[in-house]
Amino acid sequence: MPLPDGTHYFDHAATTPTDPEVVAAMLPYFTELFGNASSIYTLGRRSMEAVDAAHETAARVLNCRPTEIVFTGGGSEADNLAIKGVAYAPRRRGRHIVTSAIEHHAVLHTCQQLEREGFQVTYLPVDREGLVDPAAVEAALTDETALVTLMYANNEIGTIQPIAEIGRICRSRRVPFHTDAVQAGGQLELDVQALSVDLLSLAAHKLYGPKGVGVLYVRQGTRIQPQVLGGSQERNRRAGTENVPGVVGAAEALRRAQAEREAESARLAALRDQLISGLLAIPGTRLTGHATRRLPNSASFAFSGVEGESLLLNLDLLGVAASSGSACTTGSVEPSHVLTALGLTPEEARGHLRLTLGHSTTEEDVAYVVERLPALLTRLRALSTRPD
Repeated sequence: MPLPDGTHYFDHAATTPTDPEVVAAMLPYFTELFGNASSIYTLGRRSMEAVDAAHETAARVLNCRPTEIVFTGGGSEADNLAIKGVAYAPRRRGRHIVTSAIEHHAVLHTCQQLEREGFQVTYLPVDREGLVDPAAVEAALTDETALVTLMYANNEIGTIQPIAEIGRICRSRRVPFHTDAVQAGGQLELDVQALSVDLLSLAAHKLYGPKGVGVLYVRQGTRIQPQVLGGSQERNRRAGTENVPGVVGAAEALRRAQAEREAESARLAALRDQLISGLLAIPGTRLTGHATRRLPNSASFAFSGVEGESLLLNLDLLGVAASSGSACTTGSVEPSHVLTALGLTPEEARGHLRLTLGHSTTEEDVAYVVERLPALLTRLRALSTRPD
């Protein structure tokens, strides 16, 4: 997947290029195999066969039943369906939800909406490395808890949560447990049995698949209220004419990502560690997130005396595509809620840089950033302290 000449792409957490082999798998369903999967004639049946095969592929990766897979319009929709679907479903439990202070806004904003509707939400704190304490999860559970929703790995700092341990706690209390695994999808093990989760969200475009397609695992027996109404698609859990090319592409991307995961994660972790080592040698630099419990492709830093926006613009002039945190919050004048939850001051949070690696990343890319960033930081710091 070649990039434009002179581009050093370090924002794979924001999105990834669609793999050419994924595109090839999708193409027939845009043209000759264009039928509506709900139609009973041959073209429709061929499309439904492709959708069914995609459910089977995703189920093999997640170690679940094909009937437990729901394809959605993206990771945010999958999160919304999981949280609101459980919250609104007929239930024996109450109106209490447990989450953390560093969730993606697809989770936080959904929980905030539920609060406005009368639900009680507990926002668990994290430590300075971004970890949720499983004991705090257990202590937060009550007889009224309808759902626990905690992300598998953080999109801004890369910290990996102890999901399996938390899942076992929730399972022992018979509380449904959802994990937003959007950032972890191409990097970590996705066996839902080993993770002890009842719901798990993914987004295809984070693992070299198409944009606008998500996957939600819903454990059999989990009550869930559909949020998109109008048809019986996805076993009455998500209405709408099936996006057959997207579904095919999402399943193929997921299959390829997990098949390549072990070798690619080892390669990326080695490059990540070179990047971290090189940048931590710069004065006024600190690593954000956990030192070891972090995604193999994720490195994030707080630089004193600089503004993240200026840093990103100047990196772009050097051909480096990076982020100051979540792409969904780019342009916000407020410091990241994730970084402030770690205990960073607003000033420290505004000097944040996220560098995330992927298939296209080479040792040369890492060396390029390590060589050029010190001089850039020196210049930006000098400008920020220059008298008017």
